[in-house]
Amino acid sequence: MKLKFTFLVFACFAFTHLTAQEISDTSFGKGLINFTAKDSSFSVKFAPRFQVRSNSSWDHNGNQYGSPEHNFIVRRARLKFNGFAYSPKLKYKIELGLSNRDISGANDFNRNTPRYILDAVIMWNFAGNWELWAGQTKLPGNVERVVSSANMQLIDRSLLNSRFNIDRDLGLQLRHKTNLGGNFLMREKFSISQGEGRNVSEGNKGGLQYTARLEFLPFGTFKSKGDYSQSDLKREETPKLMAGFTYNLNENAVRERGFAGDYMIRTDGSIFETNQTTIFADAMFKYNGFSFMGEYAKRTADEVIATEIDGTTPTGDIVLTGNALNLQAGYLFKNNYEIAARFTTVNYEAITGSLPQDQYTIGVNKFIVGHKLKVQSDLSYTTLDGNEDNITFRLGFDIHF
Repeated sequence: MKLKFTFLVFACFAFTHLTAQEISDTSFGKGLINFTAKDSSFSVKFAPRFQVRSNSSWDHNGNQYGSPEHNFIVRRARLKFNGFAYSPKLKYKIELGLSNRDISGANDFNRNTPRYILDAVIMWNFAGNWELWAGQTKLPGNVERVVSSANMQLIDRSLLNSRFNIDRDLGLQLRHKTNLGGNFLMREKFSISQGEGRNVSEGNKGGLQYTARLEFLPFGTFKSKGDYSQSDLKREETPKLMAGFTYNLNENAVRERGFAGDYMIRTDGSIFETNQTTIFADAMFKYNGFSFMGEYAKRTADEVIATEIDGTTPTGDIVLTGNALNLQAGYLFKNNYEIAARFTTVNYEAITGSLPQDQYTIGVNKFIVGHKLKVQSDLSYTTLDGNEDNITFRLGFDIHF
């Protein structure tokens, strides 16, 4: 498996070398390869990227902050391919992960193999404003999760996202957009998926996952799809707003967070199942360098505590239920420096035994070539149940060909 993957990476770079002399219209940030067949029967764009960062963290021990913990990591390292096949109406995207965080999560349900594949999806514009997606990709969940990790305003996503997002899954999506008059646009997104997250190869152990999302853009579309890119790099000349609402039902979910977390396995080898419901309400606003993103998330479950086959004895697994609010804003100066701030509060159902968290984050960014080449830093102060808990400082850079 490793030999095959190494060969794939080598082949990508070999192809880049062999075709370099034919590329004349590309530039940094536009893809390492941009190739279209002479008969226009297919195209491919290849764009590797990676993120490197350092983290310094101080925990509060009840009286004072202790000695800091420092580490350096390659947070993400990815190979992305996209283009069209046969017709411009049939697009595709393949994204592979290389870093430890990208490929971790091996278990019995993916044959204990690294999870290299992030996205493998085709998108067919079969009629008018209708698109059918098939394969593995992000579900139409909260806006913060759907924003690419390459286009974030702060170094990483919020606590709301890490606790309650619905992430990638295998299945089908149907997408449509409707003009409601003037510039007012509505987008409808529906999906049915396996419900256990990405790279599951051993069948569907629980039920299916159903997702529906509506988005309203009363002032028209953002420049360069800016509703799904943080920071107002295009400095919108008129106010732009997207408001979104998502409903997700993971029927007979078998993992603690639906798509992720531990499988809730009983001592007899059977798997505990329960319906999990997640809702999101979010908004993205941009105008003249100012950007704002707000999100609310709530997850409930029919049964929060997993039990043995007798229905009463706890297995030790607990479904992560509760709610969270995330507010984030930033201002981009004309010299391409940006200041940003975020507040996140997370509350769990008492039965989970988890304590509420509040996190305050401030950040400073320098965009050299937009999100394609940037340096970021942020400082977070986190409290657990209202008590001093942790201070974290992060510094990192992104490079995206």
